[in-house]
Amino acid sequence: MATLNAIAFRRQAKGPMLEIASVAISREAGVVPDTRGKPGRRQITLLSLQSWQDACAELGAELPWTVRRANLLIDGLRFSAADVGRVLRVGDVELQIMLETDPCPRMDAQHGGLTAALIPHWRGGVCCRVLRDGTVRTGDAVVFIR
Repeated sequence: MATLNAIAFRRQAKGPMLEIASVAISREAGVVPDTRGKPGRRQITLLSLQSWQDACAELGAELPWTVRRANLLIDGLRFSAADVGRVLRVGDVELQIMLETDPCPRMDAQHGGLTAALIPHWRGGVCCRVLRDGTVRTGDAVVFIR
């Protein structure tokens, strides 16, 4: 079974990622304290722990997951094009996967070669929109519901 491994947000654009143990998520604001949570296709970003580990192994580096600047770190799932349109339940929240999170050149500013390491196999994660408000906590189950 997949689980929510970690949660992070940023208070301002290009600001540092801050980790927290639980957070409210809403259709209007995404991860409530995050600066980018407005409604749309890129409301919340999810990253697979295993895919992140693959990218780090390719680089020969152990990097904190927050370097990727995603909101939720999921242990036990890998994302692919087949997941677009599917809905995940995380805690009380329902999220629809909308598209792949394309790694931006900012990743190379964090660590040389990171952008290229995130491109294969959707390693950069997925962007989601919020379908159902609620609260998520580290350790919550993560399941596809459709």
